[in-house]
Amino acid sequence: MRISYLVAFFLISFVSIRVETFAQTKSLFNGKNLKGWHIDVPELDKNEGAKSPFIIRNGLLVSLGTPGGHLITDSVFSNYIIEVQYRFASKPGNCGLLVHASSPRALYGMFPKSIEVQIEHTNAGDFWCIEEDITVPEMESRRGEKSRWGINGDKLRKIERLVQNVEKPVGDWNKMVVECKNDEVIVWVNNILVNHGYKCTATSGQIALQAEGSEVEFRKVSLTKL
Repeated sequence: MRISYLVAFFLISFVSIRVETFAQTKSLFNGKNLKGWHIDVPELDKNEGAKSPFIIRNGLLVSLGTPGGHLITDSVFSNYIIEVQYRFASKPGNCGLLVHASSPRALYGMFPKSIEVQIEHTNAGDFWCIEEDITVPEMESRRGEKSRWGINGDKLRKIERLVQNVEKPVGDWNKMVVECKNDEVIVWVNNILVNHGYKCTATSGQIALQAEGSEVEFRKVSLTKL
């Protein structure tokens, strides 16, 4: 069933690439500063001497990983394709791309209400439900026991991706493309379809990148309006 599902969505992948070709794409990162973004890092509230985990280095947007927090767009977006090109430059670790983000610090006093598209090495493309929810095929096999599903606390919020072993070796650049169209979220990693969700409880919001313990470099963050 999973194989036929992937084959069926080959056409979606092809059509989406064609849409991106003809639509207007803009970069959300200018390579010089964080214009168009703001930082939400709880540690900075209580420790004025703490260093921001988001910096510009050699023309790259870098998440240093600590202290934990988020870099969030000032603007709200709906119906778009976002592409990020990223790498763990020294050692594998954790990070995330959040779509449909809204209320800040909604979970654990840290994470904004959103759907997280995981960037963690070996798990890129997993969904994490953060006070928002999404549905996928084969839900119980990919999320766990239905009675424990939820969007906060110790509920089962992780939805595993469809395909494994899609990331490149540490130090090489990866490409993640996420299409958010109406209530659907579709994810490709290195041109491989890895996740597709629908009936999302949000259809618009801000976009955020995480500082979650590991240093990650981004050389591209671009958005194509659908």
